Formats: sequence, structure tokens, C-alpha cells
Amino acid sequence: METTVEALEGNKVRLHVAVPAVEFERAIDAAFRKLAGEVRIPGFRPGKAPRRLLEARFGAQGAREQALQDSLADYYGTAVIENDVDAIAPPEIDITAGREEGDVEFDAVVEVRPVVNLVGYDSLRVELPWKPVDEEAVDAQIDSMRERFSELVDSEDPLTDGDFATIDIRGSIGDEEVEGLVATDFLYRVGSGIVVPGLDDQIRGTRPGAILQFAEELPERFADRAGIEVTFKVLVKEAKQRKLPELTDEWVAEASELATVEELRTDARRRLDIVSRVQAQMALRERVLEAAAELVPVEAPEVLVRQETERRLHDLLHRLDDQKMNIGDYLAATGREEQDLVDEVQGGAAHAVLADLALRAVVAQEAIEATGEELDAEVFRLAERMQEKPERVRRDLEKRGVVEAVRSDIARGKALEFLISHAEVVDESGEPIDLTLPELPDADAARGSDESAEQSSPDDTEERPEA
Repeated sequence: METTVEALEGNKVRLHVAVPAVEFERAIDAAFRKLAGEVRIPGFRPGKAPRRLLEARFGAQGAREQALQDSLADYYGTAVIENDVDAIAPPEIDITAGREEGDVEFDAVVEVRPVVNLVGYDSLRVELPWKPVDEEAVDAQIDSMRERFSELVDSEDPLTDGDFATIDIRGSIGDEEVEGLVATDFLYRVGSGIVVPGLDDQIRGTRPGAILQFAEELPERFADRAGIEVTFKVLVKEAKQRKLPELTDEWVAEASELATVEELRTDARRRLDIVSRVQAQMALRERVLEAAAELVPVEAPEVLVRQETERRLHDLLHRLDDQKMNIGDYLAATGREEQDLVDEVQGGAAHAVLADLALRAVVAQEAIEATGEELDAEVFRLAERMQEKPERVRRDLEKRGVVEAVRSDIARGKALEFLISHAEVVDESGEPIDLTLPELPDADAARGSDESAEQSSPDDTEERPEA
């Protein structure tokens, strides 16, 4: 088989493929074998009738047409691989010779991925909303720890946000109670808004013994009941406040592996700094990709944008299905129209396509390659995730012909690291930022930094009416 490649306008190429008649005979033989399995010839089992008999009975032209139909895709695929054509859409095939006899020739016009040249990618300037850890954040982190050791104590003071009230609550429409809005001895955190917003407005400033009655429309999170007016009757039975332990060296030594308040503050400051830097590094990757995408001198090809949009919408539907939701529920919950969602996904898809083109350009311009060791490590990682043996995963990748795709993914990952390492990172005032992570002590490295990721607000301990 001989092939030539001709560049065309519109980011397309023309592959001309010539298949010798001798080579094409194999495809005709395969077509006759296929025909033999589909027809019954007296005296022969299905699939066993010889070609000469089939050719005499049905003629040769039908088998040739079948061979053309069955084999051109394979010839085209081979030509694409041999000529390293990065096709991104189905080809338009035109048979130019050999429909009836002789050598077979055809043209395949196909759109290819743009190859772009980036300028300035090795000196990107990226701005991040960064600020060092302040004492207010340290105080909040320590208060969060104290709250985990807190206790609820009875109070006669007027209820304020953050206090807890034991209440009986009854929501009804007329004389009919509303399922999920009726509870006895319900421990409610004032200001949480987990029932209806009006409950917080009514209960603030009250004391045990207060009887409240009000009406309110149910908010959107009540789905099909949203907008219905419900009458609430509430009895405040008890009031409680959360009492935090006193911040002393003695408490620190009892509640942690540290000895003093100052050591606790130093540890909290260091952990918050690590979390802040990790979050900034994650944001940096996105900002670098955005900056690199802006350097791409061509528009994102429509076919790639469409494919990426479809992939993202498919992933969204899959995630919603896992949560027992459909797209209608999702749109209602987010307050968006379907076209708004599609436009948003399409915009993100176009950006992703340009970012990918930028990374491919960096790979080419910097001669970045995936080493054998890196490929082995990626196969091992895939095997662990799939709970398979690495040898089996590699054989599967080779069988499906995607090893080079894996190498390409690795190379693009290295290109992103190249961009990050060469980028100038500044805060909103233009001052340089150093996001290098400090070395952790051995004990912390083993334990990890899970504590630093905890939220500064206390955990709600109350139960809630079923919404």
C-alpha cells in the first residue's frame, strides 16, 4: 500500500491511498467468506462453499463492493498511523480507481488537530489572590479545635446565633401537618436556617417557655412544595450555649501532642500556611493553563469543542445519576436554564481545547518526551486503580493501540510542569509569591495535614426535621 499526504486549507489534509490489486484480493477473499456464511449452497455446510462456486452463482462485482465497504476503513487507519496524521474528525472518502477491477485508489480528506507555535510561554505572568496567614485565621483554627471539646450548658440568656434551643415544632397547612416539618425535642442551632429562614428571625431573643407562631412560604430546596405557605407553631423548651474550654497550657497538653498555647499557635500557623500554599498551587495550575491558552494563535476547532462539550455533559449526567438526580432537578436547584448550562459547558470546553493545543505546542517546542520509566510508572498507577496486574494493563493498552496516547498524556503533564516552573507568580499587588512547601517534621509527614483542612465552624450536633 502506498500513501501520500497533501495539506489543504481549513486545517485539513488529503490522504491518497493506493492498494495493489494483489493486496486487495485478500479483502475480496474475506468478502466471499462473509457471503459464504450468509447463504445456503446445496451440498455445502454454511461458510464452506468455495469462492469459485460463489463467484459463478453471485458474480464477482458484489463481493468487490463488499470488500470496498469493509476494507477502506482499515486501509485509511493504517495510512493515518504510518503518516502520523492527527485526525480529529471522520474522513470524507472518495474512491478514485478500482471500483470494478485492478488497483484500488482513494482519497481521504480529514480535519487534523492544529499545530501551533507559541510565543512567550516560557515567561508567563500569573496573578493569584494570595495573602499570608494572619492571626485572625490562627485564632479561628484554634477556636475550631476548642469547639470540638466544647459542651452544651443550660442558659437563661436570650437566644442568639450559635446558641441551641430544644423545641417542639409543628408545620401545617390548615389542619394538616406537613410531613418532615413536625418534631418533638428537636435540638436546633439558632442561625443555621436548616428549617426555614423565618424560624431564626422568630427564635432570636427568646427564652425557654416562649411560644411562637408564624407563617412562611417554603423555600426552593423543598422542591415540589416550594412556594406553599405553611403555618408554624414552636415551643421553646430549653436554651443551651456552647461552652468552650479555657485556652491554657494545661488544656493544650491534654487535648494535643503539644505542651503550650504558643506551640499550638505556631503549629496552627504552620499548618494553615501549608494548606494555603497547596490551594494556591492548585489554583496556579488553572491560571497557567488559562494564560497558555490565551497564547494560542488559532480558534478552537469546532469539532474538538463539540467533542469536549459532549464529554463534559456526559460526565455531568453520570454524576447526577449517581446522586439519583436528573438534569431537570439540577437546573431547578441551580436556577439555570438548559441553554445557559450548555453555553457554560461549551465555554469551558473551548478553553480546555485551547489549553490542550498549548500544551502540545510546548511538548513539540521543548522536545519533551515520556521516558520508559515514566510510562512504566503510569501503567503501574493505572493497574493499582483498576486492581489489575501491570503486565495485563500494558498488554491491554498495546492491544487497543493507545500506548502512544498514554505517552502523549505524560508529555503534556510534563509540559504543564514546565510552564508552572517558568511562570512568574505574583499576588494582586504585583509582589512575587513563593509557593514552596516547607519541610514537615517526620511525625507530621507521617500523619499528614488532615487537621489543617478542617473547617473553622463548629460541627452541628443537633438533629433536624426531615425536609
